Amino acid sequence: MGIEIEKKYRLTRDEREQLIGRLRESGATHESEEFEENTLYAGNNLDAGKQVLRLRRVGGRAILTYKERGTSESAIRRHREDETVVEDAEALAAILDALGYKPALVYEKLRATWKLKGAEIVVDELPFGLFVEIEGEENIIIEAEQSLGLAKAEAEMATYPELTGRHGQKQGDVIEARFK
Repeated sequence: MGIEIEKKYRLTRDEREQLIGRLRESGATHESEEFEENTLYAGNNLDAGKQVLRLRRVGGRAILTYKERGTSESAIRRHREDETVVEDAEALAAILDALGYKPALVYEKLRATWKLKGAEIVVDELPFGLFVEIEGEENIIIEAEQSLGLAKAEAEMATYPELTGRHGQKQGDVIEARFK
C-alpha cells in the first residue's frame, strides 16, 4: 500500500509564470508535459467522499489508481494510493463496467512535472483553473514551498474530483470538465 503526501495551491496566470521562473532558477529538473484524461468510477461499495477509482489515460498509456482519503484539517494531505499501469484502457473500462462500476466524473488536465530536491512538483491546468501540487515527505514539501515562494500562498483544500463536481457540465450520468 502506497501513501501519497501532497499539498495543493490554486494559481493565477501571473503566479504560474512566476512559479515556472522560480523552478528554472532553483535548478529543478523539468520531467514532462502531458495531456491527461481522468475517468472516475462510482458503484458497488465505493464511498465517493473517501474513495476514488480512477482510470487515467496519458500519452498512449493508462494507469488505474485506487485512492482512499484520510481525514485531516491540514493542508498537507496524506492518502492511500495504489496504482498500476494498464496495457489496454478500453478492456479495463469494459471490465469495470461488467463489475458494476460506471463513469461518474471525467476531467482533463495539462500537467508539467518537475523534480526539486526530493519533491515532485506538478503544475496543472484544468478547465476550471491553474494549480500546483508538491508531493514528497512533509519536511520536503515545506522546504520546496519555501524555496518556490509558496509559503504564504493559500492552499486549495478541494480535490480535483470535488472541483469537477462544482465546475463541470452534466453529460448524461457523467459530470465532465473538458477543454473546449
